[in-house]
Amino acid sequence: MKILIADDHQLFLDFFQHHLTEQGYEVVASVLNGNEAIAKAMELTPDVIFMDIVMPECDGLEATRRIKEFLPACKIVMLTSSENDDSLFEAIKNGAFGYLLKNLHVNELFNLLANLEQGRSILSPDLTTKIFQELSRVASHDSHFPSDNCNAEGILSERQIAILKMVAQGKMYKEISTDLGISERTIKYHMEKILGIFHVNTKAQAISYATSKGLIEN
Repeated sequence: MKILIADDHQLFLDFFQHHLTEQGYEVVASVLNGNEAIAKAMELTPDVIFMDIVMPECDGLEATRRIKEFLPACKIVMLTSSENDDSLFEAIKNGAFGYLLKNLHVNELFNLLANLEQGRSILSPDLTTKIFQELSRVASHDSHFPSDNCNAEGILSERQIAILKMVAQGKMYKEISTDLGISERTIKYHMEKILGIFHVNTKAQAISYATSKGLIEN
C-alpha cells in the first residue's frame, strides 16, 4: 500500500511518516501543501493519501476533489485538529474515504489502517456523534425546505445571504474572503450549504432561486 502524506506542519509530517514506516508501510512522499499533493499524486499514484484540511496554496478539500477526478480509486483520508471542524460532510462529498482527528492514539490509528486495507472507510470514534448531529440537521432542513409558495428568508443565515449576494455580484471567493474576514474554505462550505438548502446544483441556480424569493436583488 503506497501512502502519500500532505500536511503543512513539518513536525507532524515527520512524526506521522516515522510511525507509518516503522510499521512497514511504504510512504512514497510527504508534502506541505495541496498543490504539491496534487502533483505528487499524479506522479506516484498512491493507494492512500492522508490529507490535512487546512493548508496553504490549495486546501485539502480542493486537493481531494481534484485528485479524485483523475485517481478515483485512491483512498483519501482527511486529517483535522478539531472535532468541531465543519468540513466533514464537504470532505465526504469531495470524495474523502475517511476522516481522522490528529490527536488519535497511535494504536487506534493502526487498527483503523487495518480496516482501510480491507476497503472499509475509517473515522475517528469521537466524530461519530457529529455525523448523527449533522444528519439530523440536514433532515430538519429538508423538512423545512422552502416550497415555491413560501419565502426562503430565515432558512439562510445572515452570513450565507451576505456571501450569496457577493457571489451574485461576480466577486471571487478570495475577494469575498477579504471583505468578510473569513477563509475561502469557510466561504466554500457556506456555498455548499446554500446549494443543499435550495436543492440546486450550481451557484447560478442558487442565485436565480434567491432572487426569485427576494433574498437578493438583480
